[in-house]
Amino acid sequence: MNHRITVVGTGYVGLVTGACLSDFGLEVICVDKDRDKIETLKRGVVPFYEPGLENLVNKNSSAGRLTFSNDIKAGIENSDVIFIAVGTPSQENGSADIQHVQDVARDIATYINEYKVIVNKSTVPIGTVRLVEDIIKRYQKQPFEFDVVSNPEFLREGAAVYDFMHPDRVIIGTDNERAVSIMKGVYRVLFLNQKTPFLFTDPESAETIKYASNAFLAMKVTYVNEMAALCEKTGADIVSVARGMGMDGRIGNKFLNPGPGYGGSCFPKDTKALVNIAHNYGVQMSLVEATIAANENRKKRILSKIETIVGELHNKNIGVLGLAFKAETDDTRESPALSIVSDLARRGAYVKVYDPKAMEQAWLKLNGLDNVQFCENEYAVAEGVEALIIMTEWNQFRGLDLTRIKASMQKPLFFDLRNIFEPGIMRKMGFEYYSVGRS
Repeated sequence: MNHRITVVGTGYVGLVTGACLSDFGLEVICVDKDRDKIETLKRGVVPFYEPGLENLVNKNSSAGRLTFSNDIKAGIENSDVIFIAVGTPSQENGSADIQHVQDVARDIATYINEYKVIVNKSTVPIGTVRLVEDIIKRYQKQPFEFDVVSNPEFLREGAAVYDFMHPDRVIIGTDNERAVSIMKGVYRVLFLNQKTPFLFTDPESAETIKYASNAFLAMKVTYVNEMAALCEKTGADIVSVARGMGMDGRIGNKFLNPGPGYGGSCFPKDTKALVNIAHNYGVQMSLVEATIAANENRKKRILSKIETIVGELHNKNIGVLGLAFKAETDDTRESPALSIVSDLARRGAYVKVYDPKAMEQAWLKLNGLDNVQFCENEYAVAEGVEALIIMTEWNQFRGLDLTRIKASMQKPLFFDLRNIFEPGIMRKMGFEYYSVGRS
């Protein structure tokens, strides 16, 4: 059976899910209440940057497999599998706000007309599958059968299309064999490829896996950053240390690149939500709490280091390259770069900034700071500055004309917070060069 799919929500997760499932040959409709966003998508324009996604959307839209609509009623009635992929932002206490998930559940209850599988892709507190079940049962007009499945996403921004097509694993959380069979059909392209591991488990375990995975990765990033701080004091080289650690099969080499701290839409939100969930059950997540605190301290430590070396920041001209929280995305949510830029500006520095993709998003968050100047390229940023800071590891920064950069700077003070250059080469060129975890 070729399942008809509706994806509710056309944000990062929803659009990647819809585009990739349609590329599997399935008929997919992406539904969103935001009319402007739907009209934009109908024109073939993806409203955020993700490598390969716009081409995938246009390819499958042209083939008739992928459509976009504001009609939630038709989307629910005309599908047999409904993916919920709406936002679950952090609340003040760190918990995930699942109001949008609950709203979709009520819509499904209103318009359900036959057996459906409802698949939750949103990152939600443990127990949300049961909550969605209860909402649909409470509000549905007729007692149609349905199953609710937890199917968490593990997409890396900047590599989301690849990750969906070549996942490390697919997690399916459900108690019902009928739903298992349908989910195997949805993911048949991956399921038939025996290289893709599938884990079929209960909904609570599936929901927990998402939080546990992201919190662990956040701890790994934070750990290597703390080791980098130690290396700066001892004379050890964090690049060699991380490489040596990564050679241990029990540790692995991923997420061992030191930098200014983690950011983005997942790690900050999910670590705080996990602490909140645990607190509600009377469990203390000491390691996760320490990770959150250490990541915040990391940004303060970076700023302190810059201030110590540069001196009094007031009236200093400083350039910042990279505003997204990582390369290959325009996402500036919880970006350490924006935190550093804001703090520099509030201390009276004149800050010139550039990012290959995140300028618009950064402008929305920084436009209240009069002493932040958005530049057209890297070289405009470097012109006349007394210090240049690399915050994001964009590949195009690796190819900088360093001779030109140095000649245009007022002082050749260079902070490489992503370790993309070699200290010896930079110093030989005449830069006063500082990197992360290397002397």
